[in-house]
Amino acid sequence: MTRLLISILIFFCFSALNAQVLPSDTVPAIINYKTENGVVKFNSELRPLRAIAGAPAPFYTYFWEFGDGGFSFEESPSHVFTRYDSIMVRLFATNNYDDGKRPPTRPKPIVRPPIIPKAATVKPMLAANGSYNLFKMGGNIEMKTNCMPKPGDDMMLVFGYRNKAENGQQNLNGTIAILYNDVEFSNNNFELAAARTYHQEKKTDLKPLLHTAPLSKKNQPPVYYASLEKILGLSAPEKVLLKDQAKAFRSQQSWKFENLAQNEERFVFMHFKTTPEMLKDTNAVVRIAGAFIPDNPLVETEFFNLELQIVASHDPNKMVLRKSRMNYRLTGKSRELTYKVRFQNTGKGPAKKIDVGVNISEVFDPSTLKVVKTKPEVVTCDSAYANQSCLKTFFSADSVHFVFTNIYLPGMQQKGVNDADSTQGFVEYKIKFKEKPPKLPIKSGAAIVFDKNEPIYTNRAVGRFKMGLSPGIIVGYGFPFETDNNNYLNHKNVVVGATLSPFASHRYYWQAELYLNSFLEKTFHVPTNAELKKDTVIDNRAFQIIDNQLYKTTKVMTINAVPLQVRYNINKYIGAGIGTILTLDMYAKTSSELRYLLRAPNAAGTNVDINLNRAMGTVKDNFSEIRASFFADIQLGLVRVGPALGLRYIYDPKTNNNRMATYVSWKF
Repeated sequence: MTRLLISILIFFCFSALNAQVLPSDTVPAIINYKTENGVVKFNSELRPLRAIAGAPAPFYTYFWEFGDGGFSFEESPSHVFTRYDSIMVRLFATNNYDDGKRPPTRPKPIVRPPIIPKAATVKPMLAANGSYNLFKMGGNIEMKTNCMPKPGDDMMLVFGYRNKAENGQQNLNGTIAILYNDVEFSNNNFELAAARTYHQEKKTDLKPLLHTAPLSKKNQPPVYYASLEKILGLSAPEKVLLKDQAKAFRSQQSWKFENLAQNEERFVFMHFKTTPEMLKDTNAVVRIAGAFIPDNPLVETEFFNLELQIVASHDPNKMVLRKSRMNYRLTGKSRELTYKVRFQNTGKGPAKKIDVGVNISEVFDPSTLKVVKTKPEVVTCDSAYANQSCLKTFFSADSVHFVFTNIYLPGMQQKGVNDADSTQGFVEYKIKFKEKPPKLPIKSGAAIVFDKNEPIYTNRAVGRFKMGLSPGIIVGYGFPFETDNNNYLNHKNVVVGATLSPFASHRYYWQAELYLNSFLEKTFHVPTNAELKKDTVIDNRAFQIIDNQLYKTTKVMTINAVPLQVRYNINKYIGAGIGTILTLDMYAKTSSELRYLLRAPNAAGTNVDINLNRAMGTVKDNFSEIRASFFADIQLGLVRVGPALGLRYIYDPKTNNNRMATYVSWKF
């Protein structure tokens, strides 16, 4: 009995210890709120953060959806509700520099929330809740996410649209649309799990608009195309723009809106889940596009492109390479790559100097580097006056440094700072290759130093080349391959075949080959034990058989295939490979013929020799035999694309035969 009690006590102690030591990532965010003078103030309880060794201190970022069309990115927001029915508040907390999963979201019902009177207008309502500050681009449409997409995590997107005063319309009807899952990637990256609307928007079909959108609008300003950084004027007709946008994505959703008042802002909340097939390349950039399509022809259609980097962990300091998957055929010395390094001041005070150091791959030409845009926007230090905010760019042995000087970048934990966007910045630059690079991944990383603090290291932005299939031709001598039971193949000949492999592979790659030998024909003698000097009668005439020979004529169509071989380019002039050759007789026809030499006396009594051939029948066979041989070869020449000369040693383990063959190959 005592032992049992001790065992139970040890079990519970061990369980309690595990409960303390082993963290749980399944505890949902707990939402707390209280009401004061009609204003609801929120805060939350979240699981403790777990620091990653060597990383900055972990912290949470917040996205609140209040359930009435309002939202906030603050840690502890306040809100005045505008709805009369029951409210479900949601908190999506993102764990930055944390090695665990994001806290699950559990909707919180708000019982009998204080309500603004029905007579309240839009402007007083917004004044009570404060500005959402979403429309920073100045257009009618804008989007923002609570985090970058991480495989296995959810992501919230705020889709905002408005009727700004410049439209000159008191009320506006139209359509909004969201386009996602780039056709550039083979699999879908997102699934739209839910879309919550709060202004009677009705789901509709975007496809009819692709055919009915006006081709042009006369005497109107150009169509605006919004991006994360700026709005670009486009001269193409709106219908073409809309079709082009739709073609770039596999998935879309659209809603019809009505009675959008002047200066009114509305928001749709979209809950995206990452699919199991989501691209695992954490350097890839995916896009989500939004469209604002008014019914009134006096108001322009607008688009907004949101670029999102797939991440392995939530980290505000990131390096991104746009269009990281490149076509090697189209990559040359003039190819220009665009990099962007994002940073965020997560400290308790402002940063006055930021040094962004980026290692430059040896394939790039540093003299071609040019800065495209920065945030904060500054002039170059060469043209700045004393103590003016500026950017200095200088090179070291294998890196470039972008140094922001005399700036003011607020810290996230700084008192009075509520806008997380104001604590963020970036530098975007372009650079070209020295020459056509080898077909290998191109890696770059950055180190960011805020004032005199320790450097923060970003991810490595990796540029990769698409495989790109390369068909080719191969002309061989010594094909098909010798066997012991098919005498008709025991000869050497020239054949033409086709190859398929990745384009211009640098090192290891696979290659398939196919050769078609059409109806080879050979006649050969078959020894017999026929009796000679034998008498016979043909057409009532006596003959003596002087000679009797059996011949066979064979016609065959053979396919020789190399289903897979592994090749390695030692350098651009020498390559080697090993593989298996399969030989298949698709069609074979064998005809037998007896050839006689007969002797008989003529009318004058003199012996005369006569040749007589007699057909003995034909045998046809389809897919009669398949044979396997192994080979190893070496190539000399321009082995990545051709032309190249190959020497191939072939061995048949069944017959123990071996031989040498040679070929010339060329890839396209």
